[in-house]
Amino acid sequence: MTYTTSEMMTVAAARRLKNGSVCFVGIGLPSKAANLARLTSSPDVVLIYESGPIGAKPDVLPLSIGDGELAETADTVVSTSEIFRYWLQGGRVDVGFLGAAQVDRFGNINTTVVGDYHNPKVRLPGAGGAPEIAGSAKEVLIILKQSSRAFVNTLDFMTSVGHGEGGDSRKRLGLPGAGPVGIITDLCIMEPEAGTNEFVVTTLHPGVTREQVIAATGWEVRFAENVAVSEEPTEYELSALRDLEARTAAAHGQTPGEA
Repeated sequence: MTYTTSEMMTVAAARRLKNGSVCFVGIGLPSKAANLARLTSSPDVVLIYESGPIGAKPDVLPLSIGDGELAETADTVVSTSEIFRYWLQGGRVDVGFLGAAQVDRFGNINTTVVGDYHNPKVRLPGAGGAPEIAGSAKEVLIILKQSSRAFVNTLDFMTSVGHGEGGDSRKRLGLPGAGPVGIITDLCIMEPEAGTNEFVVTTLHPGVTREQVIAATGWEVRFAENVAVSEEPTEYELSALRDLEARTAAAHGQTPGEA
């Protein structure tokens, strides 16, 4: 089957979510990838959302953390304070799945503003629970489309810390989680280099060249010594993803692929 770069990105991200893990899910691309994982490779993953649903199994992708689909399909719903204090800060979240408007070479995230904070070019949705997820989840996965505008040398604003200034920065900051362990894009997968914690390209998606990745990265991106190639999406994965998008589009009056 033919597939788009966005579908490759979503499938590659879904494959990173281990079966049986507890995943704190962000809205948008993270939610799409996490729910695809639930429908394919990781049927026993436990998805929790900021508004309180635990074990959510939405039939369509939620528009927001307050979407009734999440509460209606969850195993239980608790207070937001319990989600953060007991689950997240209590060390019970295996994976935080986040999106970003900007990311830097150490996996730090901006979801606040583009441009100067006091006079921004674009004011973004903001932090939500992302700073706490990035700080306290056992590990973090980041998913976003790759461009030099999104993959920047210096963030316009640091909303959520990844590996800080690199090296042992997280340890010195006293953050309990391991931080970002993967950035999944429509071109490649990046992982933190041992020691420096700078993100380097470890996997290219089929048909993608190093030159494409370099052109779409705002820092001098480096490549691992042995760069793998992602397995193409299977017919099963693509069918599950497209069915999910079609159901979502029908429910929300969108064109498939917009959710």
